[in-house]
Amino acid sequence: MRQDNNSSSPVKAERVSANARGNRPSRRACLLVFGLSLLSACLCSACKPLGASRLAASPLPQPPRKLLFVGDSFTYYNGGLDNHVTQLANATCPPRSIVAERATKGGAPLKKLYGLQWVRDKIRGGVFDVVILQDDIPEYREHSPAPFFEYGRLFNREIRNAGGRTVLLMAWPYERLNWVSQSEIAKAHRDLGRELRVPVAPVGLAFQRALAERPTLAMLGPDKEHESIHGTYLAANVIYATLFSESPEGLKYCPAGVSMEEAAFLQRIAWQTVQAWRRKQ
Repeated sequence: MRQDNNSSSPVKAERVSANARGNRPSRRACLLVFGLSLLSACLCSACKPLGASRLAASPLPQPPRKLLFVGDSFTYYNGGLDNHVTQLANATCPPRSIVAERATKGGAPLKKLYGLQWVRDKIRGGVFDVVILQDDIPEYREHSPAPFFEYGRLFNREIRNAGGRTVLLMAWPYERLNWVSQSEIAKAHRDLGRELRVPVAPVGLAFQRALAERPTLAMLGPDKEHESIHGTYLAANVIYATLFSESPEGLKYCPAGVSMEEAAFLQRIAWQTVQAWRRKQ
């Protein structure tokens, strides 16, 4: 009888152990608390949770992780679209892990770029998920978008043979070479995009939409040809929305020279433009 009342008895020790286990949080509860804490931290920090606003279907089989930008000075201006798209991707929660490179040459439309062996070699050896092709249609002396179709097809074949996917970046007209309009540039990109079954990032149309709503916010710089920092930032948001089928609205990244209010405006314009473009495809 005395042994049964002893605190070291097996019966009482088992009861105490069970009570201790009952007061300890379960593994599932710990994981739940950790997950909620992580989500809360993301919502309160300078990043936006993934998947906040998405298009119903993506034209790409999966979110790309390695990008190559091919184009002229429109692509590398103001620090490079590769840099700004990477910064936007890093502003999600958790950050999108992407690598972005470029193969660019000033004043070179796709016709000239395709003639550069090092550009084709970079595509062939880079194992890129997506190659973003930016043509400068006004530069064609033929005063026709025909070279855009010819060299877009050739580049797409190179990209497909290397295991990647093509995205067409629609640029814009400008005063120095004013033989072609934005609507003609848009039609060329829509037609080639449909032919090749590749997505188009409608940057030029986003410029139009932004200027229609806020004419005082210039999309082009003093030379009326290359982008202002606002134009570059809008272009990066259009590309982000095109690649990931996701709204960039709420991403906290904005470069020097762009206010948070302007960034929010340009992100909205980018998302609206991509949505409107997809509806017409």
